[in-house]
Amino acid sequence: MNVVRTEIADVLILEPRVFADDRGFFFESFNQRVFEGAVGGPVAFVQDNHSHSKKNVLRGLHHQVEQPQGKLVRVLGGAIWDVAVDIRPHSPTFGRWVGVELSADNKRQIWIPPGLAHGFLVLSEASEVLYKTTDYYAPAHERTIRWDDPTLAIAWPLAGPPQVSGKDAAGGRFGG
Repeated sequence: MNVVRTEIADVLILEPRVFADDRGFFFESFNQRVFEGAVGGPVAFVQDNHSHSKKNVLRGLHHQVEQPQGKLVRVLGGAIWDVAVDIRPHSPTFGRWVGVELSADNKRQIWIPPGLAHGFLVLSEASEVLYKTTDYYAPAHERTIRWDDPTLAIAWPLAGPPQVSGKDAAGGRFGG
């Protein structure tokens, strides 16, 4: 597995070694030992989430103020633009974001450690996104930062206004 470091030190892009031939392909999508070596320590996943979304749907930016979730995100069908925002107040990269295209074709994954906000935009006609989390969903502690927050100025690859949920449209401002 190739590990790509990003501008936010703890956010990693993981590229598997794919074995392909005329029959199809095979790759190891998760290996606990390899993953923990890449992130520098033990990680326990407690929940898997599966999301199906249509083109131009934007989900996020979500985080939990208590029980923060680390997320290992991959795409089983289609393509997304995946974004992580560092919202850890004492981090040297506080307020910065990284984005990467994840797709069924490129088979990349992104590791977003606890304490960051997460969101994604569907680039294909539809997408199937699967992500593992390090803590359970806690609706009472969930918060949303607006996807178009001017302070963050995320460069979403949009062709027009995205489709967002009511909850996401009502999200707060970064730092507010």
